[in-house]
Amino acid sequence: MNNLLEQMGKRILERRKQMRLTQEELAERAGVTSQMISTAELGKKAMRPENIIKICSVLEISTDYLLLGNITENDRSLLSDKVSTLTPAQYRHLEDIIDNFVTALKETSEK
Repeated sequence: MNNLLEQMGKRILERRKQMRLTQEELAERAGVTSQMISTAELGKKAMRPENIIKICSVLEISTDYLLLGNITENDRSLLSDKVSTLTPAQYRHLEDIIDNFVTALKETSEK
């Protein structure tokens, strides 16, 4: 159980940082305490289901991703919605970034 909580905490922390939110900002937006966010990120205590849902909503991730680390169709849809707002030039630039990222990952894994 502790390993599961630690993995969930890691996913919360990584996504919160990715969104450039402090623990206090995430807590305020989710309607929970900053202490709860801190405890969750450390994997020290399980969260109530309603708090998991609130945090996932603010972090724009699915509960499947938070709980299990699985990317779902809902996660892909959120990303697709963001990409759909790009201009054609921005879309091509993003495509280049993704291609370079994937190439770098392949090179790293081959070493």
